This record gives sequence, structure tokens and C-alpha cells, in this order.
Amino acid sequence: MPTKPPGSPRPDGSSRPGRGRADARRAPTLAGLRAEIDRIDKELVVLLNRRAEVASQIGQVKERDGLEVWSPAREEEVIARALSQSQGPLPEQTVRLIFRELMSGSRSIQRTLRVACLGPKYSYSHLASIAKFGNAVEHVPVGSIAAVFEEVNRRHVQFGLVPLENSTDGRISDTLEMFTRHSGLKIRAEVKLRIHHCLLGKTPWADVRRVFSKAQALSQCRHWLSKNLPQATLHEVVSTAHAAEIAQREPFAAAIASRTAGDAYGLDILAENIEDQPYNVTRFAVIAEQSEARTGRDKSTLLLRISNQAGALSKVLAPFEKGGLNLTMIESFPSSAENLPGRDPSYLFFLDVEGHAEDPPVSKALELVRKRCERLEVLGSYPRGECVES
Repeated sequence: MPTKPPGSPRPDGSSRPGRGRADARRAPTLAGLRAEIDRIDKELVVLLNRRAEVASQIGQVKERDGLEVWSPAREEEVIARALSQSQGPLPEQTVRLIFRELMSGSRSIQRTLRVACLGPKYSYSHLASIAKFGNAVEHVPVGSIAAVFEEVNRRHVQFGLVPLENSTDGRISDTLEMFTRHSGLKIRAEVKLRIHHCLLGKTPWADVRRVFSKAQALSQCRHWLSKNLPQATLHEVVSTAHAAEIAQREPFAAAIASRTAGDAYGLDILAENIEDQPYNVTRFAVIAEQSEARTGRDKSTLLLRISNQAGALSKVLAPFEKGGLNLTMIESFPSSAENLPGRDPSYLFFLDVEGHAEDPPVSKALELVRKRCERLEVLGSYPRGECVES
């Protein structure tokens, strides 16, 4: 009578004892999986250093040809390609962060860049600077938006990063005012940072009596605060990071700031995502002495001054409509720099138009607009930025 092979099913459906032992031998072990990770890491290190060698050669070519080290359009192209090629399981945000730091480190081999931003460290401006340039640059925190412009204007840094507008509170007037005073500086890139506010502190929620933060952050959380902390008084400070520093040392105090600031100052997260609007995005501009080259996915920011006459604005905007160009932002702004004694108050207009200033439809529209306004300045043409998490 033929015998059944080891591990064959019994009449009751169960397997013989030898089957389980064989499966156990074939199952992956922790040691085996870690050995596989080690092999992959070894290959990664070789490839990363090979990439760095090529990046170094690119730096030499750029220096020879008089080209700048940083190209935001090229870096966005690299990230977009990596995201399209990634099939998971890594989340998109993780892939983006990995390549951001990879390019930041490779760029530092060519040259260490200095970027001025509104400080102190761990402010949202600082986080936006990291989101755009990575950690392998020298982030230079300064005390005001005006100081960022001055640092770039005096060539103490290659780039500056300033907030332009917030989806909840609108324009950042200090930044717009600085653009009227520094006509030589251009917008080189933009960063759209998703803002998530946390209530941070070292005291229990019920014991919080004072809440510190920047005016804009308090405004963006005002409904949440009135509902959940009616007993607390609100105190404006120069930055969210400074608020976190205060909450670290003051009793019965809390701060509204980022999770990163909370980690840096050793604060507990008493509540998170307390912003009133779920889609709370601040748009930042990277400023420099030159604009960016065309990419085919650009936008341009314009500064206009028009005559104080009825219908003047509609006449100025007509060429954009005729050219089929989409305006994505328009802001009126009183300019103290251009108001003269005995003259009607002067208002400037800031516009965002889709397309690069060198694109034929945009260029043609700008020629017509220039004839219809008292002042036209292209503040910069640059690649449209993707929204990233803070």
C-alpha cells in the first residue's frame, strides 16, 4: 500500500506534524529581514555617494558657465518625477522629504547657501524655509520682514523667505510694503505651507490662564479659543516660536505654535489642529536678485499703480481678459512710500497671473497694461509651488 508524503492532510483535514515545522523554516525571520535591510542600505549608500559625485560635477559646470547653484524649477521637476515613479508603500510626503534633503545635501557640496527668514528658529517662516531648501543650508533668522529684504539687498544672504498671504487672514501687508521699496528684488519661488496650530504648554488645559502667540495665529484660532479657553487672556508676541519659549517658563501659560516648536521647547501638546479653517495655508515667497527661467508651469506677480479715475482698473485689467490669462490674486494696497503732500492717496495693486512674463501671451498683455497704468513692475516669474505640510 503506498504511503502518503510527509505533511499530507489527514482524513480530518489537519496536517501532519512535519508540515508546521517546514512552514516555520520557510517563514521570514527578524534576523533574515534585518539582513536584507542591511544589504539594501549598503546599496543605497553606494548610490547616494555616486549621486553626490555627479552633483559635484554639476556644480563645477555651473561655476564654469556662471550659473546659479539653486534651481527651484529643476528641484521641483526631480521631486515630481520621484513621486510619479513611487508605487508605495512610502507615503508621498515621505518621498518628498527624502528627496528634499537629498538635493539639499547634494547642493551643499557645490556651495552652502544662506537664506534669511523671519525668526526665531521653529517659526513657521523657518519651517517654510526648511520645506523649500532643506536642512543643509544656513537658515538665518532675523527679527522682521524688512530685515529679510535688507539681508538680501545687502547680499549678506543669497535668498530671503517672506510670507505673502494666508488663506484665512489674507495679505501680509508688511511684505507688500517692502516690495514697493525694494524694486531690485524678485520673487524666485513660492512655498505653500499647510499650517497646523497646536496648543502647547506644561500646565493642564483647565489651568491655562494666558495664551501667547503671533497676532495672525491668534486670529486663525479665535473661534476655537473662545469656545474652549474662555477663561484665558490672549497675548500677542513677535512669533509663534517666541510664544513657545514663553510657555516653557511661565506658569499657567500656553502657546499657539507648531508641533516642531513644541518638541524643541519640551512642551506638551494640549490640543492639535486648533485652526478654525481646516484648509489653513500660508504662501511664502523666496526673494532674490533674479527671477526664474520659464518652466511651462509658472505664475507671475505684478505691481501696478493706476490713476485715481473711475474705470481705470477695468481698463488696466482688460488685456489679461482679452489674452485669456487667468488672474489668481488681486490686492489693493495703500502705499505710504508713494503718497506725496497735496496728492490724492496712492493705491497700488498686486496681481498674480498664470504664466511667465516671457510667455508670448503674457508679454503681449504686459505691453498693453504698461501703456494704461502709471507704474508696472514684474516682481517675479516663478514655478507654481505645491502645498506641503508644516
